[in-house]
Amino acid sequence: MKEILNRLIAYKTLNENESKEILIRISNGELNNSQISSFLTVFMMRNITLEELKGFRDALIELCIKVNLEEFDAIDLCGTGGDGMDTFNISTLASFVTAGSGCKVAKHGNYGVSSGCGSSNVLESLGLKFTNDYDTLRNAIDKSGICFLHAPLFHPAMKNVAPVRRELGMKTFFNMLGPLVNPSMPNKQIVGVFNLELARIYNYLLQKSNKKYSIIYSLDGYDEISLTNDTKIYSNNYERILKSKEFELENLKASEIKGGFDIPSSSKIFMNVLNGAGTESQNNVVCANAGIAISISKNISIKEGFELAKESLISSKALDSFNKLKKIMA
Repeated sequence: MKEILNRLIAYKTLNENESKEILIRISNGELNNSQISSFLTVFMMRNITLEELKGFRDALIELCIKVNLEEFDAIDLCGTGGDGMDTFNISTLASFVTAGSGCKVAKHGNYGVSSGCGSSNVLESLGLKFTNDYDTLRNAIDKSGICFLHAPLFHPAMKNVAPVRRELGMKTFFNMLGPLVNPSMPNKQIVGVFNLELARIYNYLLQKSNKKYSIIYSLDGYDEISLTNDTKIYSNNYERILKSKEFELENLKASEIKGGFDIPSSSKIFMNVLNGAGTESQNNVVCANAGIAISISKNISIKEGFELAKESLISSKALDSFNKLKKIMA
């Protein structure tokens, strides 16, 4: 490992096989916390290469506990996190709105590392118990339209990395990997990323797959459609800029989509939105993100997807999806 670290410190890169091998060595407990921390820190100081990301991804996919949900033709809504914008749990709420519209969702998520409240934090605080039991997950997506795949239960290889990530408290390349290693391997995906370079790398990787996807990056730094600025979108067959006015909306202020200051306050915002007590800005930003997912799932326009998302939220279908999932996973 010393030789690898010296190479990286000298601004050299790893090839795909080397990257894969190191992640496997980490999962086998062959590296101590200091070595893992040094390895992660290097990639905070320079951009990751396509070869490195592919190797890391392939290692996690090889080592993960897979769950076959192919019959449901589900979609995942998962951002990288790490944008430092402290928004409320937009993509998680958008997942329930998407499920409420009749689309099946296999949501991959984890505890927050660089943020105070990740998707797993908020759902756990609201009474959901996570599982990797196949029958429970299948029942959940069948009955509620959504299942939640809590990353640590499917990626046991990462147990050696989790404490180091928590202690660092900053985004690492594992933020970049989360959306690429959903253990159900859905054929449809919405990915939010925290910079344009990563969006281009993701686009290259996903173009090589059979997925229907959209990669989204708000040009002012959010890893989701924030409606505070224009959004860059890469998809299977197009690359475009999406403006708030396409939803017949004006741009929002950053303060209008801020999250809570801790898990209880974040959970309160989450349930306010689902219960119809969210602000207009909160509702619109959730429905904009859900609208992208619905448009991919139903093969309709983004604007049509947005209208179906609003109907799902206003009619309490999204809340019903959440309540059904909670009952199954309580």
